[in-house]
Amino acid sequence: MRRIVIALTLSAVALVAAGGLTDRMWLLGLGVWALIAAFMIEMIYRP
Repeated sequence: MRRIVIALTLSAVALVAAGGLTDRMWLLGLGVWALIAAFMIEMIYRP
């Protein structure tokens, strides 16, 4: 489960950075939703 959270967080950072550099709002939106999903998984499945 930890690998999924790390992968989601890294992909969110990459999407937000790409969206910020290219001024694409849909990339920013995907990055934010991926970050929200990573934090929700971390909160719900905390050992």
